[in-house]
Amino acid sequence: MLKILFLSLMVAAPSVLAQVQQQAAQQDLVEPVQQQEATPTSSTSPTIAPFTAKYSVLHKSKPVGTGIRQLKYLDNGFAEYSYKTEIEWLIFSDERHETSVVKLDGNKVIPTRYTFTREGTGKDKHYDWLYNVDEDKATNLRKKKVKDINFPENIQDKLSYHFQNRLNLIEHPKQSHFVYPVVSTSGSIKNYVYQYDGEEDVMLPFGLVKAVRLKREVVDKKRVTYAWFAPELNYLLVKLYQVKGGVEQFEAQLTSITD
Repeated sequence: MLKILFLSLMVAAPSVLAQVQQQAAQQDLVEPVQQQEATPTSSTSPTIAPFTAKYSVLHKSKPVGTGIRQLKYLDNGFAEYSYKTEIEWLIFSDERHETSVVKLDGNKVIPTRYTFTREGTGKDKHYDWLYNVDEDKATNLRKKKVKDINFPENIQDKLSYHFQNRLNLIEHPKQSHFVYPVVSTSGSIKNYVYQYDGEEDVMLPFGLVKAVRLKREVVDKKRVTYAWFAPELNYLLVKLYQVKGGVEQFEAQLTSITD
């Protein structure tokens, strides 16, 4: 159950912009992505301002760790969206850094690089992918292999879809059904579906907020995830709760947010 608990946590690696440029100069594999990154995004003010949000991670209502979600805009016009968790529970430890570097076309999020690192009790994991959506190519930087992928419209990586979902909530607050095609760390694509599940006042360490609740159910894994977003905070994720087979897996609650 411990493995299930922390596999489900959404998780920030250091800025990867310099790594992209360095690796592009060293290997031909990343040349298509380098050309894509040379195109700046719009100079208009972003829909979501840079922020750092901190969370308390709980298991059975007891604090077991912390999470940090962050958005910052890079000098080349791209955005870096990241999530980091640090967990300590009994003899179990788990630290994760997840980062997505994306290009923005208006309110459309286009993934260009995804990195993930997990260290702690059990097996460590490391992934590093470059995406060239225009050319339908994905580069596994750790294995130095290029994979041809027929990317569908609005393709997202395993973290960027959170960014896209927030933008969609801001732009379409009455929408009740959201579908995001997400590319996995193996290169396969699966639709992540979220459904409107109501509104409620939520008491958090941050304070009392009114939130919209979305639900994602993975039937074959008997897993249900609930996510709360606060309109008064520009639809920031303020709470996350997951159950599997009727058993609580984890919960994350907002504690603070800064610019």
